Amino acid sequence: MSAAAPVLNAIGVISGTSMDGIDVALIASDGEARVEPGPGATFAYPPEVARALREAIANPESARAPLDDLQRAVTDAHVAAVEAFIDRFGVRREEVALVGLHGQTILHRPRERFTRQLCDGARASRLLGLDVVNDFRAADVAAGGEGAPFVPLYHAAICAGLPRPLMALNWGGVGNVTYLGADGAIVAFDTGPANALIDDFVARRRGLTHDEGGALAGAGRVDSGALARLMSDPYFDRAPPKSLDRNHFHGLAREVDKLGDADGAATLAAFTIEATAAALRHVAAPPLRWLVCGGGRRNRTLMDALAARLGAPIEPIEAIGYDGDVIEAQCFAYLALRSRRGLPLSLPTTTGAPRPMPGGVFWPAPKAA
Repeated sequence: MSAAAPVLNAIGVISGTSMDGIDVALIASDGEARVEPGPGATFAYPPEVARALREAIANPESARAPLDDLQRAVTDAHVAAVEAFIDRFGVRREEVALVGLHGQTILHRPRERFTRQLCDGARASRLLGLDVVNDFRAADVAAGGEGAPFVPLYHAAICAGLPRPLMALNWGGVGNVTYLGADGAIVAFDTGPANALIDDFVARRRGLTHDEGGALAGAGRVDSGALARLMSDPYFDRAPPKSLDRNHFHGLAREVDKLGDADGAATLAAFTIEATAAALRHVAAPPLRWLVCGGGRRNRTLMDALAARLGAPIEPIEAIGYDGDVIEAQCFAYLALRSRRGLPLSLPTTTGAPRPMPGGVFWPAPKAA
């Protein structure tokens, strides 16, 4: 009988598609069933880096260019976030076994077998003086997988023992779900828009970063015609596994530009709800419970509307003792540990890869002279 894997401390770092900050979290885990969450925090990008990232993401062709300066700036911002996290929480550097650095996705085109996350792992390990794993998605995409979502195995670990079927929903820029079936099945896919379209709309109209609490959407009326056109995208009927680029619905979302501020926000919020509900087309049985991660769980309008639409309990992930702001950062700490053990990071039922796929690239800290 093989010895149990050690429980190690790992730091995970990610900036999601909403680019609202760099999330950093600490966990202790064996990369399998044992997970002990530690502290987590979010750190802002330098404004000039955030601006350059938005420009790169808005132009898919530029996102394929070398972008050496931007990658260096993104890497340095992530390193600075880890250093600030270590200082804030008094983390003992010598007790950190590994840092999982996801980086910043700027283009995700799995059908072209292309995905790009800006992060220089060698530079990060050198600056931090810690072992680093990055480039988590590339092997999955190269093998024909969607390369997303990548959080399902972590969802399964932290939801072990809860009644099933259960749905873990992440409402970040793009929405994704992990369906945990009563038979042990793990099925995952991107649902469609979450916060990105609403964020972009209120930024254009009011210069805001987001619709705080869903207040603007809550004051508006849904344009049913525009909503129907938004939901006509064939993506919703595609069988999973499937994933989305942040800007997939960008053109369709212009449907709301003729509407007033409140009605436009309300219609985009309704689009998020209907896109999320459409996930039920692709699962074996309705979930007994939905647990919500990401910034969208703070949007009361979205949470109430989803509960009304589905007639099921909709709860923030905090209901089971986890911090919904940093679940994905925790996930990449967990996946870094799995990567070092050669364990799969994705499954055929989560990304469509042909087999359970290991992944990640390891960058050891430079040895002291």
